[in-house]
Amino acid sequence: MAYDLVIKGANLVTAADSFVADIAISKGKIAAVGQIDAGGAKVIEARGLIAVPGGIDVHTHFDMPFMGATTADDFATGSAGAVFGGTTSVVDFAIQKRGESLREALDTWHKKAEGNSLVDYAFHMIIVDLPEKRVKEMDDMIKEGVSSFKLFMAYPGIFMSDDATIFRALSRTKENGGMICMHAENGGVIDVLVQKALAAGQIEPKYHALTRPMSAEAEATRRAIALAEMAGVPIYFVHLSAGDAMDEVRRARERGAPVFAETCPQYLYLSYDDYERPGFEGAKFVMSPPLRPKGNEERLWKGLVRNDLQVVSTDHCSFCMKASGKKIGKELGKDSFAKIPNGAPGVETRLLLLWDAVSKGKITANRFVEITSTTPAKLFGLYPRKGHLSPGADADIVLINPKKKHTISVKTHHTAADYNPYEGKTVDGSISHVFIRGKHMVDGDKFVGSKSQGQFLRRPPRNFN
Repeated sequence: MAYDLVIKGANLVTAADSFVADIAISKGKIAAVGQIDAGGAKVIEARGLIAVPGGIDVHTHFDMPFMGATTADDFATGSAGAVFGGTTSVVDFAIQKRGESLREALDTWHKKAEGNSLVDYAFHMIIVDLPEKRVKEMDDMIKEGVSSFKLFMAYPGIFMSDDATIFRALSRTKENGGMICMHAENGGVIDVLVQKALAAGQIEPKYHALTRPMSAEAEATRRAIALAEMAGVPIYFVHLSAGDAMDEVRRARERGAPVFAETCPQYLYLSYDDYERPGFEGAKFVMSPPLRPKGNEERLWKGLVRNDLQVVSTDHCSFCMKASGKKIGKELGKDSFAKIPNGAPGVETRLLLLWDAVSKGKITANRFVEITSTTPAKLFGLYPRKGHLSPGADADIVLINPKKKHTISVKTHHTAADYNPYEGKTVDGSISHVFIRGKHMVDGDKFVGSKSQGQFLRRPPRNFN
Protein backbone atom coordinates (compact mmCIF):
# COMPACT_ATOMS: atom_id res chain seq x y z
CA MET A 1 0.00 0.00 0.00
CA ALA A 2 1.24 3.48 -0.84
CA TYR A 3 1.33 5.92 2.07
CA ASP A 4 1.39 9.71 2.11
CA LEU A 5 3.63 9.97 5.19
CA VAL A 6 5.45 7.65 7.55
CA ILE A 7 6.62 8.70 11.02
CA LYS A 8 9.56 6.43 11.81
CA GLY A 9 10.69 5.03 15.15
CA ALA A 10 8.60 7.07 17.57
CA ASN A 11 7.92 6.06 21.14
CA LEU A 12 4.13 5.67 20.90
CA VAL A 13 2.13 6.33 24.04
CA THR A 14 -1.57 5.53 24.24
CA ALA A 15 -3.97 5.39 27.17
CA ALA A 16 -3.09 1.70 27.59
CA ASP A 17 0.31 0.98 26.01
CA SER A 18 3.78 2.34 25.28
CA PHE A 19 5.98 0.92 22.50
CA VAL A 20 8.31 1.90 19.67
CA ALA A 21 6.75 1.83 16.21
CA ASP A 22 6.28 3.57 12.88
CA ILE A 23 3.02 5.30 11.99
CA ALA A 24 1.82 5.30 8.38
CA ILE A 25 -0.65 7.95 7.23
CA SER A 26 -2.87 7.80 4.16
CA LYS A 27 -5.65 10.21 3.14
CA GLY A 28 -5.69 11.88 6.53
CA LYS A 29 -6.07 8.65 8.50
CA ILE A 30 -3.69 6.40 10.37
CA ALA A 31 -3.24 3.51 7.96
CA ALA A 32 -0.87 1.27 9.91
CA VAL A 33 1.20 1.07 13.09
CA GLY A 34 4.25 -1.19 13.37
CA GLN A 35 7.44 -1.75 11.37
CA ILE A 36 6.59 -0.13 8.08
CA ASP A 37 8.31 0.08 4.71
CA ALA A 38 7.85 3.70 3.76
CA GLY A 39 8.36 3.06 0.08
CA GLY A 40 8.14 6.40 -1.69
CA ALA A 41 6.28 8.15 1.12
CA LYS A 42 7.59 11.21 2.86
CA VAL A 43 9.37 10.23 6.10
CA ILE A 44 9.54 12.07 9.42
CA GLU A 45 12.38 10.71 11.57
CA ALA A 46 11.06 10.47 15.12
CA ARG A 47 13.55 8.32 17.03
CA GLY A 48 13.75 9.56 20.61
CA LEU A 49 10.49 11.47 20.27
CA ILE A 50 7.21 10.66 22.03
CA ALA A 51 4.14 10.22 19.79
CA VAL A 52 0.76 10.86 21.42
CA PRO A 53 -2.74 11.43 20.03
CA GLY A 54 -3.52 15.07 19.36
CA GLY A 55 -4.76 16.87 22.43
CA ILE A 56 -8.50 17.43 22.76
CA ASP A 57 -9.50 20.46 24.83
CA VAL A 58 -13.22 20.19 25.54
CA HIS A 59 -13.45 23.58 27.26
CA THR A 60 -12.43 26.73 25.38
CA HIS A 61 -14.01 30.16 24.93
CA PHE A 62 -12.93 31.86 21.68
CA ASP A 63 -14.48 35.18 20.63
CA MET A 64 -16.67 35.23 23.72
CA PRO A 65 -18.42 38.39 24.98
CA PHE A 66 -18.63 38.45 28.78
CA MET A 67 -18.83 41.00 31.59
CA GLY A 68 -18.61 43.97 29.24
CA ALA A 69 -15.55 42.66 27.41
CA THR A 70 -14.70 40.17 24.67
CA THR A 71 -11.97 37.57 24.88
CA ALA A 72 -8.68 38.56 23.30
CA ASP A 73 -8.61 35.34 21.29
CA ASP A 74 -10.94 34.66 18.41
CA PHE A 75 -10.89 31.33 16.58
CA ALA A 76 -7.85 32.33 14.52
CA THR A 77 -5.55 33.28 17.39
CA GLY A 78 -7.01 30.83 19.90
CA SER A 79 -6.56 27.91 17.53
CA ALA A 80 -3.02 29.08 16.76
CA GLY A 81 -2.21 28.72 20.44
CA ALA A 82 -3.93 25.35 20.47
CA VAL A 83 -1.98 23.86 17.58
CA PHE A 84 1.39 25.13 18.80
CA GLY A 85 0.54 23.59 22.17
CA GLY A 86 -0.28 20.19 20.66
CA THR A 87 -4.06 20.48 20.85
CA THR A 88 -5.64 19.41 17.56
CA SER A 89 -9.35 19.58 18.48
CA VAL A 90 -11.35 21.91 20.71
CA VAL A 91 -14.94 21.99 21.90
CA ASP A 92 -15.96 25.63 22.27
CA PHE A 93 -19.20 27.08 23.64
CA ALA A 94 -22.02 28.59 21.60
CA ILE A 95 -23.93 30.96 23.87
CA GLN A 96 -27.69 31.38 23.78
CA LYS A 97 -28.94 34.88 24.62
CA ARG A 98 -32.14 35.29 26.61
CA GLY A 99 -35.09 35.12 24.24
CA GLU A 100 -32.93 33.65 21.48
CA SER A 101 -33.37 30.17 20.02
CA LEU A 102 -30.60 27.61 20.32
CA ARG A 103 -30.43 27.57 16.50
CA GLU A 104 -29.63 31.30 16.39
CA ALA A 105 -26.85 30.81 18.92
CA LEU A 106 -25.37 27.92 16.95
CA ASP A 107 -25.48 29.88 13.69
CA THR A 108 -23.61 32.76 15.36
CA TRP A 109 -20.79 30.50 16.53
CA HIS A 110 -20.53 28.70 13.20
CA LYS A 111 -19.90 32.10 11.60
CA LYS A 112 -17.18 32.87 14.13
CA ALA A 113 -15.34 29.58 13.55
CA GLU A 114 -15.85 28.62 9.93
CA GLY A 115 -12.74 29.27 7.86
CA ASN A 116 -10.88 30.73 10.85
CA SER A 117 -9.82 27.75 12.93
CA LEU A 118 -6.50 25.97 12.48
CA VAL A 119 -7.75 23.02 14.54
CA ASP A 120 -10.87 20.87 14.31
CA TYR A 121 -13.70 22.16 16.46
CA ALA A 122 -17.07 21.26 17.93
CA PHE A 123 -19.56 23.11 20.11
CA HIS A 124 -21.29 22.73 23.43
CA MET A 125 -24.47 24.82 23.70
CA ILE A 126 -24.76 27.19 26.67
CA ILE A 127 -28.42 27.33 27.70
CA VAL A 128 -29.66 30.38 29.58
CA ASP A 129 -33.35 30.36 28.58
CA LEU A 130 -35.23 27.06 28.59
CA PRO A 131 -38.99 27.33 29.12
CA GLU A 132 -40.95 24.14 28.49
CA LYS A 133 -41.84 25.22 24.95
CA ARG A 134 -38.14 25.45 24.05
CA VAL A 135 -36.98 22.10 25.43
CA LYS A 136 -37.37 20.30 22.11
CA GLU A 137 -34.76 22.65 20.62
CA MET A 138 -32.19 20.52 22.45
CA ASP A 139 -33.18 17.60 20.20
CA ASP A 140 -32.61 19.78 17.14
CA MET A 141 -29.11 20.62 18.35
CA ILE A 142 -28.26 16.95 18.68
CA LYS A 143 -29.36 16.42 15.08
CA GLU A 144 -26.91 19.18 14.17
CA GLY A 145 -24.04 17.36 15.91
CA VAL A 146 -24.10 19.44 19.09
CA SER A 147 -24.72 16.80 21.74
CA SER A 148 -23.74 18.57 24.97
CA PHE A 149 -25.22 21.50 26.83
CA LYS A 150 -23.78 23.73 29.53
CA LEU A 151 -25.78 25.24 32.36
CA PHE A 152 -24.68 27.57 35.13
CA MET A 153 -25.45 27.58 38.83
CA ALA A 154 -23.52 30.88 39.06
CA TYR A 155 -23.64 34.40 37.56
CA PRO A 156 -27.16 35.55 38.59
CA GLY A 157 -28.85 37.62 35.92
CA ILE A 158 -26.35 36.58 33.26
CA PHE A 159 -26.08 32.80 32.90
CA MET A 160 -27.51 31.32 36.10
CA SER A 161 -30.35 28.78 35.83
CA ASP A 162 -32.64 27.75 38.66
CA ASP A 163 -32.99 24.14 39.75
CA ALA A 164 -36.20 23.67 37.76
CA THR A 165 -34.50 24.70 34.52
CA ILE A 166 -31.51 22.49 35.27
CA PHE A 167 -33.76 19.52 36.02
CA ARG A 168 -35.77 20.17 32.85
CA ALA A 169 -32.61 20.07 30.75
CA LEU A 170 -31.22 17.02 32.54
CA SER A 171 -34.51 15.16 32.04
CA ARG A 172 -34.52 15.89 28.32
CA THR A 173 -31.11 14.27 27.93
CA LYS A 174 -32.61 11.00 29.13
CA GLU A 175 -34.63 11.03 25.91
CA ASN A 176 -32.17 12.51 23.43
CA GLY A 177 -28.81 11.17 24.68
CA GLY A 178 -27.24 14.56 25.32
CA MET A 179 -24.79 15.39 28.10
CA ILE A 180 -25.22 18.24 30.57
CA CYS A 181 -22.02 20.10 31.50
CA MET A 182 -22.39 21.99 34.77
CA HIS A 183 -20.71 25.10 36.17
CA ALA A 184 -21.30 24.32 39.83
CA GLU A 185 -21.05 27.24 42.25
CA ASN A 186 -23.80 28.59 44.49
CA GLY A 187 -24.35 31.85 42.64
CA GLY A 188 -26.89 33.28 45.06
CA VAL A 189 -24.64 32.91 48.08
CA ILE A 190 -21.64 34.24 46.16
CA ASP A 191 -23.64 37.30 45.10
CA VAL A 192 -24.42 38.10 48.75
CA LEU A 193 -20.75 37.72 49.71
CA VAL A 194 -19.67 39.94 46.83
CA GLN A 195 -22.07 42.72 47.83
CA LYS A 196 -20.90 42.52 51.45
CA ALA A 197 -17.25 42.80 50.38
CA LEU A 198 -17.92 45.80 48.14
CA ALA A 199 -19.92 47.54 50.88
CA ALA A 200 -16.89 47.11 53.17
CA GLY A 201 -14.60 48.70 50.55
CA GLN A 202 -12.88 45.41 49.73
CA ILE A 203 -12.23 45.91 46.04
CA GLU A 204 -8.85 44.23 45.36
CA PRO A 205 -8.60 41.19 43.04
CA LYS A 206 -8.08 38.80 45.96
CA TYR A 207 -11.66 39.36 47.08
CA HIS A 208 -12.82 37.56 43.95
CA ALA A 209 -11.49 34.37 45.58
CA LEU A 210 -12.49 35.26 49.12
CA THR A 211 -16.14 35.70 48.08
CA ARG A 212 -16.26 32.36 46.23
CA PRO A 213 -15.46 29.77 48.94
CA MET A 214 -14.79 26.11 48.22
CA SER A 215 -17.96 25.21 50.10
CA ALA A 216 -20.02 27.15 47.54
CA GLU A 217 -18.61 24.88 44.83
CA ALA A 218 -19.02 21.72 46.89
CA GLU A 219 -22.66 22.50 47.77
CA ALA A 220 -23.59 23.20 44.15
CA THR A 221 -21.79 20.05 42.99
CA ARG A 222 -23.70 17.95 45.51
CA ARG A 223 -27.01 19.55 44.48
CA ALA A 224 -26.36 19.05 40.76
CA ILE A 225 -25.48 15.40 41.34
CA ALA A 226 -28.78 14.96 43.19
CA LEU A 227 -30.68 16.55 40.30
CA ALA A 228 -28.92 14.29 37.80
CA GLU A 229 -29.68 11.21 39.89
CA MET A 230 -33.35 12.20 40.09
CA ALA A 231 -33.39 12.58 36.31
CA GLY A 232 -31.50 9.30 35.89
CA VAL A 233 -28.82 10.71 33.60
CA PRO A 234 -25.05 11.33 33.51
CA ILE A 235 -23.59 14.73 34.36
CA TYR A 236 -20.20 16.33 33.65
CA PHE A 237 -18.67 19.04 35.85
CA VAL A 238 -16.54 21.65 34.12
CA HIS A 239 -13.44 23.29 35.64
CA LEU A 240 -13.70 21.62 39.05
CA SER A 241 -11.34 23.54 41.30
CA ALA A 242 -11.98 22.47 44.89
CA GLY A 243 -11.00 19.26 46.60
CA ASP A 244 -14.29 19.45 48.53
CA ALA A 245 -16.26 19.41 45.27
CA MET A 246 -14.11 16.53 43.99
CA ASP A 247 -15.05 14.55 47.08
CA GLU A 248 -18.71 14.93 46.10
CA VAL A 249 -17.90 13.55 42.65
CA ARG A 250 -15.90 10.69 44.15
CA ARG A 251 -18.71 9.70 46.50
CA ALA A 252 -21.22 9.70 43.65
CA ARG A 253 -18.97 7.56 41.48
CA GLU A 254 -18.38 5.12 44.35
CA ARG A 255 -22.11 4.44 44.49
CA GLY A 256 -22.14 3.86 40.73
CA ALA A 257 -23.54 7.18 39.51
CA PRO A 258 -22.38 8.25 36.01
CA VAL A 259 -20.70 11.44 37.20
CA PHE A 260 -17.66 12.90 35.45
CA ALA A 261 -15.46 15.93 36.07
CA GLU A 262 -12.60 17.89 34.58
CA THR A 263 -10.09 20.09 36.27
CA CYS A 264 -7.73 22.61 34.66
CA PRO A 265 -3.97 23.25 34.83
CA GLN A 266 -4.48 26.50 36.75
CA TYR A 267 -5.92 24.58 39.69
CA LEU A 268 -3.00 22.15 39.59
CA TYR A 269 -0.18 24.70 39.29
CA LEU A 270 -1.42 28.02 40.71
CA SER A 271 -3.01 29.00 44.03
CA TYR A 272 -4.66 31.77 46.03
CA ASP A 273 -1.18 33.16 46.70
CA ASP A 274 -1.18 34.53 43.14
CA TYR A 275 -3.98 36.93 44.11
CA GLU A 276 -1.66 38.45 46.70
CA ARG A 277 0.75 39.74 44.05
CA PRO A 278 1.37 43.49 44.33
CA GLY A 279 -0.85 46.09 42.74
CA PHE A 280 -3.35 44.85 40.20
CA GLU A 281 -1.29 41.78 39.21
CA GLY A 282 -3.75 39.47 40.93
CA ALA A 283 -6.32 40.31 38.24
CA LYS A 284 -4.44 38.04 35.85
CA PHE A 285 -5.75 35.10 37.87
CA VAL A 286 -9.36 36.19 38.28
CA MET A 287 -11.36 33.26 36.91
CA SER A 288 -14.34 31.27 38.09
CA PRO A 289 -14.07 29.16 40.10
CA PRO A 290 -11.10 31.00 41.60
CA LEU A 291 -7.69 29.64 42.49
CA ARG A 292 -7.74 27.80 45.81
CA PRO A 293 -5.44 27.84 48.88
CA LYS A 294 -2.12 26.00 48.80
CA GLY A 295 -2.55 22.30 49.43
CA ASN A 296 -5.74 22.01 47.40
CA GLU A 297 -3.73 21.27 44.26
CA GLU A 298 -2.28 18.12 45.80
CA ARG A 299 -5.79 16.83 46.44
CA LEU A 300 -6.58 17.34 42.75
CA TRP A 301 -3.39 15.58 41.61
CA LYS A 302 -4.33 12.60 43.76
CA GLY A 303 -7.81 12.72 42.29
CA LEU A 304 -6.37 12.53 38.79
CA VAL A 305 -4.34 9.47 39.72
CA ARG A 306 -7.36 7.77 41.34
CA ASN A 307 -9.69 8.70 38.45
CA ASP A 308 -11.88 10.85 40.70
CA LEU A 309 -11.25 13.39 37.92
CA GLN A 310 -11.33 12.10 34.35
CA VAL A 311 -10.25 15.02 32.15
CA VAL A 312 -7.94 18.03 32.17
CA SER A 313 -9.22 20.89 29.98
CA THR A 314 -8.33 24.57 30.14
CA ASP A 315 -11.37 26.87 30.29
CA HIS A 316 -9.27 29.05 27.98
CA CYS A 317 -10.89 32.50 28.30
CA SER A 318 -8.20 35.03 27.52
CA PHE A 319 -8.98 38.59 28.47
CA CYS A 320 -6.02 40.93 28.16
CA MET A 321 -4.89 42.97 31.14
CA LYS A 322 -4.94 46.22 29.18
CA ALA A 323 -7.36 47.37 26.52
CA SER A 324 -6.28 46.62 22.97
CA GLY A 325 -8.04 48.30 20.07
CA LYS A 326 -11.76 47.89 20.62
CA LYS A 327 -11.27 45.08 23.17
CA ILE A 328 -11.59 46.01 26.83
CA GLY A 329 -9.13 44.44 29.26
CA LYS A 330 -9.18 43.33 32.89
CA GLU A 331 -8.42 46.93 33.85
CA LEU A 332 -12.19 47.33 33.61
CA GLY A 333 -12.16 46.11 37.22
CA LYS A 334 -9.48 48.44 38.58
CA ASP A 335 -11.93 49.86 41.11
CA SER A 336 -13.94 46.69 41.80
CA PHE A 337 -12.94 43.03 41.65
CA ALA A 338 -16.56 42.28 40.68
CA LYS A 339 -16.00 44.00 37.32
CA ILE A 340 -12.82 42.13 36.35
CA PRO A 341 -13.64 39.93 33.33
CA ASN A 342 -13.29 36.34 34.56
CA GLY A 343 -10.88 34.11 32.67
CA ALA A 344 -7.29 33.38 31.67
CA PRO A 345 -5.41 31.86 28.72
CA GLY A 346 -4.39 28.20 28.83
CA VAL A 347 -4.98 26.28 25.60
CA GLU A 348 -1.34 26.58 24.50
CA THR A 349 0.28 25.40 27.73
CA ARG A 350 -1.92 22.47 28.83
CA LEU A 351 -0.04 19.59 27.22
CA LEU A 352 3.45 20.69 28.18
CA LEU A 353 2.44 21.46 31.78
CA LEU A 354 1.00 17.97 32.08
CA TRP A 355 3.93 16.33 30.30
CA ASP A 356 6.15 18.03 32.88
CA ALA A 357 4.03 16.24 35.50
CA VAL A 358 4.86 12.96 33.73
CA SER A 359 8.58 13.73 33.84
CA LYS A 360 8.30 14.51 37.56
CA GLY A 361 6.39 11.32 38.35
CA LYS A 362 3.03 12.86 39.28
CA ILE A 363 1.16 10.92 36.58
CA THR A 364 2.14 8.22 34.10
CA ALA A 365 2.54 8.84 30.39
CA ASN A 366 -0.49 6.63 29.71
CA ARG A 367 -2.58 8.64 32.15
CA PHE A 368 -1.41 11.81 30.38
CA VAL A 369 -2.92 10.53 27.12
CA GLU A 370 -6.06 9.39 28.91
CA ILE A 371 -6.87 12.76 30.50
CA THR A 372 -5.82 15.00 27.60
CA SER A 373 -7.20 13.07 24.63
CA THR A 374 -8.75 9.60 24.95
CA THR A 375 -11.30 10.18 27.71
CA PRO A 376 -12.47 13.58 26.39
CA ALA A 377 -12.96 11.92 22.99
CA LYS A 378 -15.00 9.12 24.53
CA LEU A 379 -17.15 11.33 26.75
CA PHE A 380 -18.00 13.82 24.01
CA GLY A 381 -18.64 11.68 20.96
CA LEU A 382 -15.30 12.08 19.17
CA TYR A 383 -14.08 8.50 19.67
CA PRO A 384 -12.99 6.44 17.72
CA ARG A 385 -12.35 9.17 15.14
CA LYS A 386 -10.17 11.05 17.65
CA GLY A 387 -8.24 10.26 20.81
CA HIS A 388 -6.05 7.29 19.86
CA LEU A 389 -3.27 6.15 17.52
CA SER A 390 -4.87 3.11 15.88
CA PRO A 391 -5.55 2.41 12.20
CA GLY A 392 -8.73 4.14 11.05
CA ALA A 393 -8.44 7.11 13.39
CA ASP A 394 -7.78 10.63 12.16
CA ALA A 395 -4.03 11.17 11.89
CA ASP A 396 -3.97 13.77 14.69
CA ILE A 397 -0.49 13.19 16.06
CA VAL A 398 1.79 15.17 18.35
CA LEU A 399 5.51 14.46 18.65
CA ILE A 400 7.07 15.58 21.94
CA ASN A 401 10.80 15.97 22.47
CA PRO A 402 11.18 14.85 26.12
CA LYS A 403 14.79 16.03 26.32
CA LYS A 404 14.24 19.61 25.20
CA LYS A 405 13.05 22.03 27.87
CA HIS A 406 10.58 24.80 27.14
CA THR A 407 10.15 28.10 29.00
CA ILE A 408 6.61 29.48 28.97
CA SER A 409 6.37 33.19 28.19
CA VAL A 410 4.10 35.82 26.70
CA LYS A 411 7.06 36.65 24.44
CA THR A 412 6.79 33.33 22.62
CA HIS A 413 3.19 32.17 22.96
CA HIS A 414 0.82 32.40 19.99
CA THR A 415 -2.45 33.50 21.56
CA ALA A 416 -3.48 37.16 21.70
CA ALA A 417 -3.33 37.52 25.49
CA ASP A 418 -0.87 40.13 26.77
CA TYR A 419 0.28 37.94 29.66
CA ASN A 420 0.79 34.28 30.49
CA PRO A 421 -0.26 32.89 33.90
CA TYR A 422 2.80 30.60 33.92
CA GLU A 423 5.31 33.26 32.87
CA GLY A 424 8.89 32.06 33.25
CA LYS A 425 8.04 28.46 34.18
CA THR A 426 10.41 25.97 32.53
CA VAL A 427 8.96 22.55 31.76
CA ASP A 428 10.53 19.27 30.69
CA GLY A 429 9.61 18.62 27.08
CA SER A 430 8.72 20.62 23.99
CA ILE A 431 6.39 20.19 21.02
CA SER A 432 8.39 18.97 18.03
CA HIS A 433 5.73 18.27 15.37
CA VAL A 434 1.94 18.49 15.13
CA PHE A 435 -0.24 16.81 12.50
CA ILE A 436 -3.99 17.26 12.03
CA ARG A 437 -5.66 14.66 9.81
CA GLY A 438 -2.22 13.89 8.40
CA LYS A 439 -1.42 17.50 7.51
CA HIS A 440 1.82 18.81 8.96
CA MET A 441 0.91 21.90 10.99
CA VAL A 442 3.83 22.62 13.31
CA ASP A 443 7.52 21.86 12.82
CA GLY A 444 9.44 23.02 15.88
CA ASP A 445 8.61 26.69 16.30
CA LYS A 446 7.39 27.08 12.69
CA PHE A 447 3.84 26.96 11.40
CA VAL A 448 3.78 24.90 8.20
CA GLY A 449 0.07 24.22 7.75
CA SER A 450 -3.06 25.81 6.35
CA LYS A 451 -4.75 28.66 8.20
CA SER A 452 -8.26 27.45 7.35
CA GLN A 453 -7.51 23.82 8.10
CA GLY A 454 -10.03 23.22 10.91
CA GLN A 455 -13.24 21.27 10.31
CA PHE A 456 -16.48 21.23 12.28
CA LEU A 457 -16.89 17.97 14.19
CA ARG A 458 -20.44 16.66 14.35
CA ARG A 459 -20.86 14.63 17.53
CA PRO A 460 -23.46 11.91 18.07
CA PRO A 461 -25.43 11.41 21.31
CA ARG A 462 -23.59 9.65 24.09
CA ASN A 463 -23.05 5.92 23.62
CA PHE A 464 -22.37 4.92 27.23
CA ASN A 465 -24.75 4.12 30.09
